[in-house]
Amino acid sequence: MSAHDEMIDRDATSVSRHRLRVGWLYALAALLALAGLADALYLTVEHLTGRSVRCTVTTGCSEVLSSAYATIGGVPLAAFGAAAYFTAFSLATLAAFDYASARAPLALLVAVMFVFSLWLLYVQAFVLHAFCQYCLLSALVTTLLAVILIIIHQLRRRELL
Repeated sequence: MSAHDEMIDRDATSVSRHRLRVGWLYALAALLALAGLADALYLTVEHLTGRSVRCTVTTGCSEVLSSAYATIGGVPLAAFGAAAYFTAFSLATLAAFDYASARAPLALLVAVMFVFSLWLLYVQAFVLHAFCQYCLLSALVTTLLAVILIIIHQLRRRELL
């Protein structure tokens, strides 16, 4: 095998490892989105059935979830979150299987979710002066999704350089 062939083989192995690493990160993003979906579905069901959510870590769940900020046009905000998390799960799963067309919509969706989560954290802290543990979990999941996508972006940039 010539030196040129060895270099090409080494480059192909490096690209293969890179794709595998990125695929696993997208799979992790899909799992996180499932956790966010479960959280949002729980809040949606509790809201629609009229049951109060039990807070075990914080004490402000009732204040936050019964506030005017908990619905948009009569629809629980958590239902929009569930739709967003389901979409993020679907796009991350497609991206994990190397569907390139899923990457940009996933990045855009997670960016919107992250900014919205920041706004909701602001509302809890400075408007309602109460925190909901389920809302905080959602903000954490969204932040972790954003971090994973930033890492993937950095890995892709480094691979292209």
